[in-house]
Amino acid sequence: MTGDLRGTRVAVVNWRDPWHPQAGGAERYAWEMARGLTARGAEVTFLTARAPGQSRRDRRDGIGIVRRGGRFTVYPRILGYLLGRRSSFDIVLDCQNGIPFFTPLVLPRRVPVLCVMHHVHTAQFGVHFPAWLAGAGRLLEGPAARLAYRRQACVAVSPSTVAAMRDRLRWTGPIYLVPNGSPRLCPPASAPRQPSRLVWVGRLVAHKRAELIVPVAERGFAIDVIGRGPSAAALSAAIRSVPGLTEAVPLHGFLADTDKRDIVARSLLHLNTSQGEGWGLCVLEAAALGVPTVAYDVEGLRDAVRDGETGWLVKDGEDLADVVERAAKELADPVRRDQVAARCRDWAARLSWDRSTARMAELVAASVKAGTAQGNQDGAWVVIPGEIVAEGPVLDALIAGGATILRPATPVERLLGEVTLDSGPP
Repeated sequence: MTGDLRGTRVAVVNWRDPWHPQAGGAERYAWEMARGLTARGAEVTFLTARAPGQSRRDRRDGIGIVRRGGRFTVYPRILGYLLGRRSSFDIVLDCQNGIPFFTPLVLPRRVPVLCVMHHVHTAQFGVHFPAWLAGAGRLLEGPAARLAYRRQACVAVSPSTVAAMRDRLRWTGPIYLVPNGSPRLCPPASAPRQPSRLVWVGRLVAHKRAELIVPVAERGFAIDVIGRGPSAAALSAAIRSVPGLTEAVPLHGFLADTDKRDIVARSLLHLNTSQGEGWGLCVLEAAALGVPTVAYDVEGLRDAVRDGETGWLVKDGEDLADVVERAAKELADPVRRDQVAARCRDWAARLSWDRSTARMAELVAASVKAGTAQGNQDGAWVVIPGEIVAEGPVLDALIAGGATILRPATPVERLLGEVTLDSGPP
């Protein structure tokens, strides 16, 4: 499979674009996929919401951007746009950020839809919304989505998301795996690790639980906080409530990539306190700089962090500050610190955006050619010749071309999209 998409018309539907003031990792993923498909010849239209001050139409990186509606009205507005252009696209990437767009309802059956799932939001609905609205969100994410996408297929970004969809959403249809990627980064030449300085990176929203870093700072660690969001004021108040922490825990807000990377590269550890992620893109970006992460052993983060190799996971019954202290003691040994940094960089390199967009391009090309996003085989398999890891329509196309199934792919092989001797947990 080559993933040649010349002339293929693709709609990428995501509720925000990367220039939206509330954009996060989901927007990065959607845009990287759009860029990757464009680079392989596709004509990509990015359908999204319109934040105050944004134009209705834009064009960046060769991708046409159409902005309609706000936080909730984007869904009917985008559906209306697609309904009026039912024959304008060959395939749709429908990115579900809690609430799906239900694009199959307005598209011809011959147009394949890939529903991209970052993580299951069942618990998070209750964190962000009142009970009645949280209940409506769970209904849309679960039973309603299962019905609307029953003839289509999903793309998950991590093994945790696949498992959560099966267990909590009772999803029975095909789910393929195309993970997040990592940029190719090198630590600044003048970036020595500071033994008591940590960093927290992310959007300051309720489910990220940034306030959990306060007890860590009370143990004598300085923690740089990079990010913005509605929880910034609450975090600032929590820091001020403890004498002496204001200077030890600076809130930098949003930083340009170069400034953010300089701070991360100089940190001993990166912290992630989220209650659950689809993946945890900031974990991989820190790893690319050789910086390990301490995170909770929850969905997504247990995939992004290789416990004891590229970071440490806080298990049930453990205290975050205790795990951070244990990790800091390990990293006080220069040999151990260099070993962990090397493993971090290697792990990040194995999950690049180039590889992930190539996998998505192959899936899109095979789905368009087959006229369906559904495959004939469940799961991912290693086929010969070539020992190629494939699933869904890509696997069907390889078999039709003479390939033979050798064996099921291991969880790590499915995540990485390649045959590997590493059979441990992803």
